[in-house]
Amino acid sequence: MPRRLRENGVESVWPVQVNADPAQLGVQDLVVIAVKAPGLLAVARRIAPLIGADTVVLSAMNGVPWWFFQGFGGRFEGKLLEAVDATGEIGRAIPGANVIGCVVHASCAAEPAYVQHHFGNKLIIGEPGGQPSERVTQLASLLQLANFEVSVSEQIQKDIWYKLWGNMTVNPISALTGATTDRILDDELVRGFLSSVMLEAKEIGKRIGIPIAQQPDDRHAVTRKLGAFKTSMLQDLEAGKPLEIDALVTVVKELGALTGVTTPFTDALLGLARLQARLRGLY
Repeated sequence: MPRRLRENGVESVWPVQVNADPAQLGVQDLVVIAVKAPGLLAVARRIAPLIGADTVVLSAMNGVPWWFFQGFGGRFEGKLLEAVDATGEIGRAIPGANVIGCVVHASCAAEPAYVQHHFGNKLIIGEPGGQPSERVTQLASLLQLANFEVSVSEQIQKDIWYKLWGNMTVNPISALTGATTDRILDDELVRGFLSSVMLEAKEIGKRIGIPIAQQPDDRHAVTRKLGAFKTSMLQDLEAGKPLEIDALVTVVKELGALTGVTTPFTDALLGLARLQARLRGLY
């Protein structure tokens, strides 16, 4: 079945074998999970035929993943995060031993059988436990052959947390206001609110062992370089798709409770975003 890709103004067509029944495809060497977080449970319930003992599962999703504390060490080792895997069903279906984490720095828009690549081509991958491994090295080489810019992380959770540090604020604010990122950062009061949320998350990261050296204004400067764009959450809102609130915001509230960090600004953002989504039937 052909799939269309538009990149740098050029459209190409690629033949891809697809099947709605994972059992028809069988055990794979590599399974890439790149769905939005609200769709992950449905994937987990059908993924078993694809995963064998040596299958690599590349988790390329926004937000805090279900395996976040697998191999993490310390007092949170193996801790289940209810915001992203309430019953542990996802973790049982997709064993942590099979997972390689991935942070995606790319902007794309997708429709059935069609992908529009806007900008960005960077992938950061790493073992949940941080150790170097042959399978990570092999996967990095494979992804580089596909023209991705790939780097291997010594602590993939830190890279996940740093990306979340920006996404957890700008995404829900865009869904609440309909504003592009430049308009959000141009408003002094809104930018100040974002910074307050980020300082709460920064303290949580410090307490779980993934400190962020930067200040919120440093992260805002990174976002500004991307120009005026609609966040993925705003795109989902406009398309009537479920919003990734739990993996981006609810889980931060949960981690605040676990680490003893009070999160009044995060709580306010969560409440407003959740209410907006519920009123639209998207949460």
